Order: sequence, then structure tokens, then C-alpha cells
Amino acid sequence: MTVLAANLVSIAGNCLTYMGVPWFVLQSTGSAAKAGIVAFCTLLPAVFAALVTGPVIDRMGRRRVSVASDLACGVAVAAIPLLQFAGILQFWMLCALMALMGLFRAPGETARGVLLPALAERAGMPMARAAGLYDGAARCAALTASALAGVLIAVLGADSVLLVDAVTFAVAAPLFAFGVRDLPEAQPLRQVEPASLPAYRRELADGYRFLAATPLLLGLCLMTLVTRGLDQGWSAVLLPVHAREQLDGAIDLGLLNAAFGICALAGALIYGAVGSRFRRWPVFTIAFLIGGLPRFVVAAFTDTFTPLAVIMAVEGLAFGVLNPIIATVTYETVPEELRSRVLSATAAAVQLVTPLGGLAAGLFVDAAGLPGALLTAGGVYLLATFCPVIFPAWRQMDGSGSPHDRTEGSLPRSFKAKRM
Repeated sequence: MTVLAANLVSIAGNCLTYMGVPWFVLQSTGSAAKAGIVAFCTLLPAVFAALVTGPVIDRMGRRRVSVASDLACGVAVAAIPLLQFAGILQFWMLCALMALMGLFRAPGETARGVLLPALAERAGMPMARAAGLYDGAARCAALTASALAGVLIAVLGADSVLLVDAVTFAVAAPLFAFGVRDLPEAQPLRQVEPASLPAYRRELADGYRFLAATPLLLGLCLMTLVTRGLDQGWSAVLLPVHAREQLDGAIDLGLLNAAFGICALAGALIYGAVGSRFRRWPVFTIAFLIGGLPRFVVAAFTDTFTPLAVIMAVEGLAFGVLNPIIATVTYETVPEELRSRVLSATAAAVQLVTPLGGLAAGLFVDAAGLPGALLTAGGVYLLATFCPVIFPAWRQMDGSGSPHDRTEGSLPRSFKAKRM
């Protein structure tokens, strides 16, 4: 429970950041393009960190990496309003601080995520149910923070919300450190090879080789690579601009995100309870088709709150089942010895285009207008969501186990390590 509480507090902090920072930029500069630049500066270092930190997580330990991540993110977020109150905050400083946050956020998220199978085993819970409950709890924290952020931004201002955000990271770090202190999987690996650049390169390559040799994981990465970039453009630029120009500002933005989050929570919990009774591939495919295009079309053709709230609620239900399915498939496919490295590689692949999402959306809105940007993003999203229908590797989602299952003796030499 302590681990879950720490993760929920950290997720709430991230959600406050994702709402507070774009609104802070829009309030202080009035520029959608600058909001996109800040999003780019936040996510590009996260991609770099995910690309290279898999072996670091194993050597330092998932507990230490997660705690360091939360503390660094808290310092970076707190510095933004403090510099603003002092009257010395420049736009480049804001970009640099958000880059620092992105650099530390990615390895912390990976370090926490790879512990889910161990926590599920300790609780005696099936992986599919644990993934559904874990994702449901995360969404609960996100939707609560989204609704609260909308109100706090309207009442206190975006700069004060960022101070609250910093406190959440300061709370999450010691909670997680305490909660996993006796979990072997959270400790550093006892390495067969001493730390060196050649050993690091081999360990890093192991994760990418496994990912490239597994068609289903590779397909998941490529599809979500595109859709995450579009989602980032939606959440960081398109929806905030739509709320500011055509709706009732920050309060409507918070309510829309809350409607999506509540229904996504319901979807995740429903899947955790009954999802094992259904084939994964058709559920995943239908959910992605429902969750992609419609919100972009509705936002492009309406300037009222209710239609967009309804469609975001429906999409929330659909999207709620996606993460539990992806997590279950991934943990079934990847051996524990490789999870930090493979999940880091997966996160890097998924986020590779994500930094461009907010940047491209901001530039596109300034150049072509909001409706044109919404329809273009929606059309690309629709094409991406047809991938599970077209390519046969996706049917492997319904299989049990992994084609790559290995015994300890058959793992490559750099994989053979135990937790201290």
C-alpha cells in the first residue's frame, strides 16, 4: 500500500505539471508556439534518458533511481514559481528547468513500472488484474489532480499550482523508499561484469536486441510512437488552446480532463475485474479505434462544452483498457532479468516522436488555425489505429507466455545477475 500511495502521489504531481506548465506559458506569453516549445524541451530529455538509462537502473537499483527521480523533479518544478516571484524568470530558464525534469522523470517511471510483477506476486494477484488495478489507481490520481489543477489555476494561478506540484514529489520520494526497502527486485543487480563502458554498451544493446526480435513488442512501440506524439499535441497544446479560445478556460479544461480520467479509471477497473475472460487483441483494437479520431473531430466542429465532454468520456472508457493489456503482454513477454533494459528501450521508442507532438501542434495552430490542426491530427491518429487490424503479429496478444522464455542458463552472459 505504501508503494501504491507513493506512485499515486508522484503521478498526481506529474499531472499538475502537465496542466500547470502549459497554462503558465499561455498566461505569461499568450503563445501556443511557446507552449509547444516548452513541451518539446520537457520530453526530448526524457527520450534521451529512456534511451540510455536501462543498465543504470539495474546497477543503481530501482529504489534509488525512483527516489532520486522524484527529488530532482520536485526541485526543478519548485524553481519555476520561485524564480517568477523573484522577477528573474526568463523563457530559456523555464525551458532548461523543464528539460531537467524530463531527464529525471523517465528513469523514475521505468524503475517503478518494472516492479509491478514482483508486487503482484507478493500480493498473490494475477498479472492482468494487478495491471488493471495499478493503472486504475494511477488514473484515479491523475483525474483527481486534473480537476484540482483546473480549480487551483483559476483561483490561485498557475505559478502557485507548481509549488503544490513540488510538494507532491517531496512526499512521494520517502514513501517509495520506505515501501520497497525489503523488496529484492528493487535493489541493485549483483553484476557478473564490473562497471565499464563496454559492459554498459552490451547491457544497453541487450534490451534493444530483445525488442527488435519480438514483433509484437516492436509493433506496440511503433504504433504508440505515433499516437503518443499526437496525444501530447492534444494535451499540451490543442485542448488547452481550444479551452481558452472557445470554452470557459481552465475550469472547463480541468473538467474535460476529469471526465476522461473518471471513465478511463472505470475502464481500467472493469478490465482488471473481467478482462481475463476476453481475447486481448479484439478488445485492444476496438478500444484504440474508439479512442483515437472522435475527440479531434468534435473539437474541430463544436465550440460548446457538452459534446466534447461526452466524447471524451466515451474515449476514456475505451482507453482505460489499453494500458493494462499492454502491461500484461509486456510482462508476460520479457524475462525479469531484462525488464529494466527492455522497458527503458520501449519507453524510448514510444517517446521518440512525443517531443515533436507538442512542438508540431503549437506551430501548426499558429500557421493553419485550430480546426485544421485538429482534423489533421485526427486523420493521422485514425491511420495509426488500423495497425492491429492489418498486421498479423498483433494476434499474438492472445497467446500466453513468451516465445522468448528462457531459463537462467540460456540467457546471455550479461543477463545473468541477481538482486542483492
